[in-house]
Amino acid sequence: MTTYLLAGGGTAGHVNPLLATADGIAAAEPDATILVLGTKEGLEARLVPQRGYELLTIPRLPFPRRPGRAAVRFPSRFRQAVAQSEIYIEDRKVDVVVGFGGYAAAPAYLAAQRMKRPLALHEANARPGLANRLGARTTRFVGVTFPGTRLPHARVVGMPLRREIEQLDRRVARAEAMAQFGLELEKPTLLVTGGSTGARSINQTVASAVVDILGSGWQVLHITGERSPVDDPGLKGYRILRYCDRMDLAIAAADLAVARSGAATVSEFTAVGLPAVYVPYPVGNGEQRLNARAVVEAGGSALVRDQDFTPHWVSTSLVPLLLDRARVADLAARAATTGMRDGTARMVELIGDAANAKVGSAG
Repeated sequence: MTTYLLAGGGTAGHVNPLLATADGIAAAEPDATILVLGTKEGLEARLVPQRGYELLTIPRLPFPRRPGRAAVRFPSRFRQAVAQSEIYIEDRKVDVVVGFGGYAAAPAYLAAQRMKRPLALHEANARPGLANRLGARTTRFVGVTFPGTRLPHARVVGMPLRREIEQLDRRVARAEAMAQFGLELEKPTLLVTGGSTGARSINQTVASAVVDILGSGWQVLHITGERSPVDDPGLKGYRILRYCDRMDLAIAAADLAVARSGAATVSEFTAVGLPAVYVPYPVGNGEQRLNARAVVEAGGSALVRDQDFTPHWVSTSLVPLLLDRARVADLAARAATTGMRDGTARMVELIGDAANAKVGSAG
């Protein structure tokens, strides 16, 4: 029986592929013990126990970006986090460590190296985070979602997806989806989402221009997120939700989406052939623009800068697209050519390769 320690968390972008991989390991190896290393503050504190896995915690340690008290204290606190990770590995007889980035990952990577445990890691974004840049130096088993991700030993495995997305047949599920959201089965649907927390600029633009969108003959399913709600004008064909716990059905209902280009969003949409107008998050290191690059270059989606996504852009660019159903269909076909549904299986295979390899060299 093998014991796995899956490390990562903080945001849905880290937690969801971690949980999908945990489920994949459990399906392939029913007698395995699966532990998760995270923090008490991240989404993993709620989602991991809900999925039935045991959560072990270490302190949340953001890497200090500027001089100050936090920077002075960071080295000693980081060493403590590594030491605690080593204790977990020893006490729980961990055989393999798997990392997904985030605050809990870097201490786990160093602990695995010191304890001479096999290590595999997964990088969700096209531009890797600091923890995975560190971890990739210590292992040859590095899974990435997108081609061109700059990490040593990178192997494209795709995104480990939730089972309901992996198995989704949009045509079969469409009638159930329309009933779920109170939409008309005969009308095409535009899905609008900014991710779990929402996107204020997308929400405001769509809310301002929704009359033009509805006038094109489309209906709108608008998932605003908890932090950036919009007022419901009560227009027929405009369905507003703050939160959606059945994103598989939201995707099944949609013919086109307007969305941020987080790694999970792009991976889920392309896996099922849903084209999108991606509006990358304008803050950060630019990874969202890179996440969407492959599908945009394949002609399967469009990309517009956040500052350019205005009501005027909607009326002059989005509405003409909505009126051209043949072009939307072509986008869908091209989007599907860039997607991968078997990211979970590929990542589980990579972990198996790590477990069976000789420990001690990054290659």
